[in-house]
Amino acid sequence: MSLGRGASSVNFRAEIAARDGVIVRESHHFIHVHPADLSVRALDASPFRSLAPRILLISFLLLGGCGRHHRVIEHAYVSASQAILRDQVAAVYNRVATVKNGERVDVLEHEKRFARVRTANGAEGWIEQRYLVDQKTFDALQQLTQDNRDDPVQAPGVLRNDTNLHVTPGRETEHLYQLASGAKVSILKRATAEKMMGGVPASSPVAATGKAANNAPEPILEDWYLVRDDQGRIGWVLARMVDVDVPLDIAQYAEGQRFVAFFVLDQVPDTQNGVQKNVPQYLCVLTEPHDGLPYDFDQIRVFTWNARKHRYETAYREHGLNGVLPVTTGKENFDKEGTLPIFIVRVKDEAGNVTERKYKLNTPIVKRVLAPGEVPSQPVRKRRR
Repeated sequence: MSLGRGASSVNFRAEIAARDGVIVRESHHFIHVHPADLSVRALDASPFRSLAPRILLISFLLLGGCGRHHRVIEHAYVSASQAILRDQVAAVYNRVATVKNGERVDVLEHEKRFARVRTANGAEGWIEQRYLVDQKTFDALQQLTQDNRDDPVQAPGVLRNDTNLHVTPGRETEHLYQLASGAKVSILKRATAEKMMGGVPASSPVAATGKAANNAPEPILEDWYLVRDDQGRIGWVLARMVDVDVPLDIAQYAEGQRFVAFFVLDQVPDTQNGVQKNVPQYLCVLTEPHDGLPYDFDQIRVFTWNARKHRYETAYREHGLNGVLPVTTGKENFDKEGTLPIFIVRVKDEAGNVTERKYKLNTPIVKRVLAPGEVPSQPVRKRRR
């Protein structure tokens, strides 16, 4: 066979092609590739040197050595405290890597209740999909943090158990970050949500009235707190999982009520046994010890320090408030009285309108500070749902 002017001539026999498999033509040169043992023979030896990279690539493709390329389907985040990546979806598997709560992974494929993911350091493996949340959940928590980053802290709290940070109040709502038992948080707001048991609303029985419409069970509501953790992340947690970290000196005066918030208004000096110290004076916000109430708090108390008797005393108490968080504190100048501590509470009237009430502390006296033209109003008696 003639290959043209200046070209090499090679005779082929059918048995060679049948036995040795693949012959690749590159310009005027023919190369023989044997897929069984990767032996490569150049039928024209001299030009082969320049073609070596192409030959190796062809051999690699023929043998399937370039593995499957996994396209990233989506991004996900680990919602479990810790989870393992396995090399295969089977009863027997090897551990490939470990991922931790909040870690971002690339999802490569799904299979039944598992997802194949890739970590930031390149490890790939299978993980149960129940341990992952999507980008939408992550973005929602980021937005929640952004919207509430400047909210005033109502009280410090300590978690009783491992607790999830939810996007919205509710046991069945989306969550991502998990906080450990004993973690300290800052309480920002309160809300209520219907209690869910296994995805079904829980309800409390009511007395029969003889009318079917009135026999419907009432939903059980639970309190939820919006909290900020020590990393600045914000989310909703079940209120019963949080102990409000009230100082023992004033916690003993709860009288069966629940502390919702407390604030240090100022400090006063006290000398005892020749030792002088500054003692804080507190505003305390309380409510009845029940979940699901239609208000955040219904009473406030101010505790001032009696330096002569070395004890706390109630300087002011107000009940019957339809209170709404947040409560805020500060300082304000009152001319002859000087600069005094103030606090502002928000209350809701029967029409649902929220108004502010300002108070000042001129130890040991607490007084309302009325705005120009404001007339003192009687507190609205709250109604339980």
